[in-house]
Amino acid sequence: MKKQLLSLLLIAQFGFGQSGVPANPYYNGMNWTLTGMNLKSALATKITTTHTNFLTYSQDWNATQATDLNPTNSNNVLLLYGFSSTTCPSSTSDDNDHRERNSMSNGGGNSCEWNREHVYAKSLGTPALVDGALSSADSDAGEDAHHLRSCDVDRNGNRGNLKFAAGSGDSSPVTGGWYPGNEWKGDVARMMMYMYLRYPSQCLPINVGTGATVSTDTNMIQLFLQWNAEDPVSLYEDNRNTYHGNTTNTFAQGNRNPFIDNPYLATVIWGGPVAENRWPTVFLSSQSFLAENAVSIYPNPTNSNEIEIATEEEITKLTLVSINGQIIKEIVNPIFNQNTYKINDLPQGFYFLQINAEKGSLTKKIIVN
Repeated sequence: MKKQLLSLLLIAQFGFGQSGVPANPYYNGMNWTLTGMNLKSALATKITTTHTNFLTYSQDWNATQATDLNPTNSNNVLLLYGFSSTTCPSSTSDDNDHRERNSMSNGGGNSCEWNREHVYAKSLGTPALVDGALSSADSDAGEDAHHLRSCDVDRNGNRGNLKFAAGSGDSSPVTGGWYPGNEWKGDVARMMMYMYLRYPSQCLPINVGTGATVSTDTNMIQLFLQWNAEDPVSLYEDNRNTYHGNTTNTFAQGNRNPFIDNPYLATVIWGGPVAENRWPTVFLSSQSFLAENAVSIYPNPTNSNEIEIATEEEITKLTLVSINGQIIKEIVNPIFNQNTYKINDLPQGFYFLQINAEKGSLTKKIIVN
């Protein structure tokens, strides 16, 4: 428990990388106390500055053949929007609905081949995405491997540039657009969130999806938040992310999709349905966070070896931890007197105070002189 709590507090306050969650050193330096548009901006900076290898469109073939492999059959790639397990060609099934195909059957002119689906349809970008850049200076969203997925040639054509819309069951055209299918809707949502952060003016969610928008960010649609929560991350998605985050891989971009690493980041940024939280030691509350001004601590710094905590929130636990990870005090269901609680006999030092309440949690720094 000490190690987990220390990880939470150090990451939250200073962004130190830990061997725990988030395990990948990719997130060193992130400040996990940020929420809303501040967290969105910080993640956008992270995925942009770490995008160091700009792939050409021909190299995207190689990347897709490496990243889109079926975790249970490494000879085949999984096909976005696919759902049938029959073999192509087949007399009993539409040949464009297959879920996987041999990884070497890539192309574009045969109904039993697969090609690269621009999940953010090129024509919907502002400006439209291109996929024939000559150099990294010209490269844009059209060649970003994080939204290029293997897809049946014909099914790719069926989707075309239709916007994503609500539906159920297998992938198909629906009123108002294209439903990607129950298995793929979370993948689509997380890709669209990544593209929005990476290309914030070119790849707006409202241009590629339908439905109501989020009140705090009118470029984000609620449908993607719903899909992100309803369809958890798969091993297939994790494998893609791991490949691109490792710059020793020849066709890796160097950056990751944070919403695959933890779908709950979308909840912290935009709210909506609560998505899977894969970093419980970073985000202790699965529902919400207390506002910074919801709790006051005074005096801070203190010269009297004591502090008073003032709040109108229903506090369930107070945990004081030293910079070295030692739990100094842990007070369950503290009894407040006129909305204040005093902690005394504090030794000199620097501390983190984790405040858990009915409505969420908050971490404060404490200095005892």
